[in-house]
Amino acid sequence: MSNTRKAFANGKAFIPFITCGDPDLETTAKVVRAMAAAGADLIELGVPFSDPTAEGPVIMEANVRALSAGTTTDKVFDMVRDLRKDVTIPLAFMTYANVVFSYGTEKFASICAEIGMDAVILPDVPFEEKEDFAPIFRKYGIDLVSLIAPTSAERIAMIAKEAEGFIYIVSSLGVTGVRNEITTDIGALVEQVRANTKTPCAVGFGISKPEQARKMAGFSDGAIVGSAIVRLMAQYGRDAAPHVAEYVKQMKDAVREA
Repeated sequence: MSNTRKAFANGKAFIPFITCGDPDLETTAKVVRAMAAAGADLIELGVPFSDPTAEGPVIMEANVRALSAGTTTDKVFDMVRDLRKDVTIPLAFMTYANVVFSYGTEKFASICAEIGMDAVILPDVPFEEKEDFAPIFRKYGIDLVSLIAPTSAERIAMIAKEAEGFIYIVSSLGVTGVRNEITTDIGALVEQVRANTKTPCAVGFGISKPEQARKMAGFSDGAIVGSAIVRLMAQYGRDAAPHVAEYVKQMKDAVREA
């Protein structure tokens, strides 16, 4: 079993996302440790990028803050090296093709393996272009996580059959952000995925409240939350850790009840 899948070994998973370097990397490390202690099953670490096309304003602003604080890919790698001294849960980078490509895909993948990353999520790489990256990550034992959106209809079977680690089900069209309600028929989407693979799937984009997380985890194997956590980071800055930990604990409790 890939290490990424261990996130789903003890029931429904709660997967939080944080933008690395917002407001600084010391705070990011503190918050990651707090989220792991509060029950997060896998943490997505956003490597900041100047043009994050899948993101709404909350995460986009976090990228701007992180970059203006001097956050670089190398500094993020160093932070993970330190985190891996005591954080044992699976970790995934969420970033953009350009970040990986300009760093050098092979070099990026090899460092991911060396520092103990388990997976990479590249939301701007369509399934058809996955092979530009997948074989290199596979060589280093890193799962390249596939995304399935409501628009993926005729490609769902194909994407699901090749999926590694877990499948990121995008709950709604458009960019990331908090939604009051999620209108996509997630149940039907998940059924299609499950007909084609045993790889676990988690739902993200738009989840911010415990009841939404419980509902989405009821359909799938877990819930992913980004913007709501990034918003707490914007609100509390360097003092965010206890507030984020409390939020993660509530969300994990909700997911457990699914």
